[in-house]
Amino acid sequence: MTTAQQRMLHSDAFAWYMEKDPVLRSTVVAIQRLDGHPDWDLLRSRIDRLTRLVPKLRMRVQAPAMRIGPPRWSIDESFDLDFHLRRAHVAAPGTWAEVLEFGRVAAMADFDRSRPLWEFTLLDGLADGGSAFVTKLHHSLTDGIGGMQLAALVFDLGPEPAQLDPMPPEPSGHGSSSLSLTTRAAADDLKEAATAAAHLVRALPGGIVHAVRHPRSTVQGAVATTQSIGRFVAPVNHQFSTVLGERRTTRHLETFDVDFAPLHDAAASAGGHLNDAYLAALTGGLHRYHERRGASLDELRVTVPISIRHAGDEIGGNRITLVRIRVPADTVDAGERIAQIAAIMRDSQHEPALDHTQEIAFGLNLLPRPYIGGIFKRIEALASDVPGVPVPVWLAGAKVTGYYAFGPTIGAGLNATLMSYAGVCNVGINIDTSAIDRPDLLMECVREAFAEVLALAAPSVGDDEIVEVAEFGEVAESVSI
Repeated sequence: MTTAQQRMLHSDAFAWYMEKDPVLRSTVVAIQRLDGHPDWDLLRSRIDRLTRLVPKLRMRVQAPAMRIGPPRWSIDESFDLDFHLRRAHVAAPGTWAEVLEFGRVAAMADFDRSRPLWEFTLLDGLADGGSAFVTKLHHSLTDGIGGMQLAALVFDLGPEPAQLDPMPPEPSGHGSSSLSLTTRAAADDLKEAATAAAHLVRALPGGIVHAVRHPRSTVQGAVATTQSIGRFVAPVNHQFSTVLGERRTTRHLETFDVDFAPLHDAAASAGGHLNDAYLAALTGGLHRYHERRGASLDELRVTVPISIRHAGDEIGGNRITLVRIRVPADTVDAGERIAQIAAIMRDSQHEPALDHTQEIAFGLNLLPRPYIGGIFKRIEALASDVPGVPVPVWLAGAKVTGYYAFGPTIGAGLNATLMSYAGVCNVGINIDTSAIDRPDLLMECVREAFAEVLALAAPSVGDDEIVEVAEFGEVAESVSI
């Protein structure tokens, strides 16, 4: 692994440093629901192989003194696979609720920062004879799409395990002393600044010619970029919600399923994409929640991850940037709400600041932590849409029947993550229970709002398209409009 690969991106360093405030932790938990029990020896072998193919899974983080440059990934010479890959027995009575409780505790607990930043646990003892595989990773290791790339190295396309190449060798390397780490970080920063200056000098002649020939467009472009960056980093002075409370570290996890095709068709009926219909249902649910609490909610702020991943990027890795958008919440007609959100999302994907994410992260890493909290802690919701696996897969001989992701709230009242899997949208919601003290009421409102959106797909859609995962392997009563 090259030196460049060992140095954290500024955006990953941002996720690392902002965790000085526990409310802003970047822990990602995912739960795979299995219809049986994986072969433990095979599963262990697959995870061992994964850590050799993706060496960052065998690396720990070393941060230089005084935040001089981003931290570095260094091989953990004490790496112990059996510390990171565990087996546990789910608490009685062995329902899906106990699985979510295990995931909830995992989402709230920090990592041992002297080791690689991941923990995988196979949960046995479910009442229906199935099991669950709970993965916990730090966001600096991977994003949603990167997580699916990692999973693809472990899954099989059938119950019979695929024949793989010989086991790769273990990655080698060693950590750095504090002095060496700080010296190298300072040298890297100087080299990075010199490289950026050289690029600027090479770009100047063409830039000057363009500015002379097109002075108005040059000024307008600079102003637009500056304003865009300002929208990325400006602190939020107040939240729109009068119901959501202060952000703390308590969590509650919920899941439900939505068939992919009807949600896609509902979005198309309003001229949007599936993600637009998903956001429309989520905002509609939050609006209903406020109404049930005797308050109004005209609009809300939502943090939306936008992928900046390129074809040549490494497997895994965190290649997203967080964009804050303002979306209407009180639009009564669900189709109109989808269309409004679709227009907002189109604009957000063309923000000039997206071309400067590393520079923005570098600047934010130098700011006091309270300023960073001001950027995130008054956001009502964070919503992710992760394209998952389109066909059924198996994990060490056990069929995966559901795949739920719970992204970090990082200061928002909740994080809702939609993971598409084999024709079904598996939705995981990570709720800050200090901000949302009635998660049961919230979920009731969200289910109603999804049913309202799904009704756009066809007159018959509604009652059967949302199912609560109340028991492992069981389907609860359908939710009516």
